[in-house]
Amino acid sequence: MQIFGRTKDNLWTLIAAPVIWGIHFLFSYFLAAFRCAPNADIFESIGSTRVAIGFVTLVSLCLIALVIRRAWHEWLTGGGGFRNDQDTPEGRESFLEFSTLLLAGLSFAAVVFETMPILVIGDCR
Repeated sequence: MQIFGRTKDNLWTLIAAPVIWGIHFLFSYFLAAFRCAPNADIFESIGSTRVAIGFVTLVSLCLIALVIRRAWHEWLTGGGGFRNDQDTPEGRESFLEFSTLLLAGLSFAAVVFETMPILVIGDCR
C-alpha cells in the first residue's frame, strides 16, 4: 500500500528484524544443545555445528540488513526527523520508520553478539 509516495509501515515491518533475530537465537542454541546433549565426549569438536550456525548467521544478518536498508530509505524519504510530536499520518509513519530502523540495528547487533561464543568455543565444554 502506498502512502505519501512510500510504502506504508505497520506492525509487521516493525517486528521483522526482531523475529529474524529470535529465530536465529532459537536455531543456534537448540542446535548447539542438541549436538552437545549426549555428553559422551565433551572435548569432541563441533565443527559442523559451527559451520551450520555460521551459515544461518550470515543469512540472518543479510535479511536484517535488508530491513535496515528499507527502513533507512523510507525514513530519509520522509524527511528523516528525530522528533515526531505530530498526531498526523505522516508523523505516525515517520515514527514507525525510525522505530523499525532502531529495532533492526539492535537485532543486527544481537545476532553478532550471540554468535561470538561459537567463534571462540570449539567443543562442548
